[in-house]
Amino acid sequence: MAYSFTISSNVLPNGRTAYLGTRLNSPEARFTIGYRTRYQDNFGLYNTDVKAGLVYQPAAYRARYGFWADFIYPTAYVESKGSFFCLNTYDRARFTFGFMQYAAHVPNGDFVRYVRALLQLPLAAEYFPRLTLKQGRIQYQSNDETLTPLESDTSTKGLMEYLNPTLLDIETQETICAARMVHWAQHDALNQQTQVELAIAHFQANLLRYHRRLGLDQAPARVCIAVCDILHQGRATFDRIAAALNTGGNWDRAYANLLTIGAANYAERIKSLKQKIAEGVGAGVLQKTYHAATNTFV
Repeated sequence: MAYSFTISSNVLPNGRTAYLGTRLNSPEARFTIGYRTRYQDNFGLYNTDVKAGLVYQPAAYRARYGFWADFIYPTAYVESKGSFFCLNTYDRARFTFGFMQYAAHVPNGDFVRYVRALLQLPLAAEYFPRLTLKQGRIQYQSNDETLTPLESDTSTKGLMEYLNPTLLDIETQETICAARMVHWAQHDALNQQTQVELAIAHFQANLLRYHRRLGLDQAPARVCIAVCDILHQGRATFDRIAAALNTGGNWDRAYANLLTIGAANYAERIKSLKQKIAEGVGAGVLQKTYHAATNTFV
């Protein structure tokens, strides 16, 4: 039988409204789904809480992914502090989730690939009994088993509206879907593994594509991480990054240039990124250089 959740809310001493979930017919304690927030004219939930054991730690994945487990960590940290259940439902993406903040508005994007992968896990029917994967697409299955595609090569409108009907307020459907996603990420190691697997595949594919535009062969890992983070967040164009890299092979200066991109608006993110990269270099895990021919670090 599919998991069911009751939703409640209360106002905290700091004035925030917290939405809480309780899984029915379970001894589990209730859990925080998220907190109410307003962003411009939108209303939604956010959850940036961090819990021990539910945070991405590179060491736990090195045996499987090698250097790439460390490569993605600085961006994971600045996106969510590594939280596997980081959530926001208040901006144009309608639903953004996970330690790399996968966003639902991009057709065939990281969030769509994440949900497709989730629907192939053993607990999929327990968390989202109405969703199924057919012909490679996320589909809604009605009582009479009629299938309705929620995403295509050009749109994720159906998926966004299923997860979060509007940005005008926090709807019941939104809180239920958020509860299911948060609980699943907290209680299923395969969900967490899926997030990591997709993130590493995403960064590997992207870095090769970025090299073809920017010429990153023999670049130190720290330079590649900075490039990937800039483009992951979307805080600069390829032309702006190319200008920063145009140092005649002086990678130290190129790295310093990259860290100035977006500094006016994203100073804290860049500061944290720089810190995590420095920690990795100091620990000896981010001292390699990029070998474009094999898309690896040596």
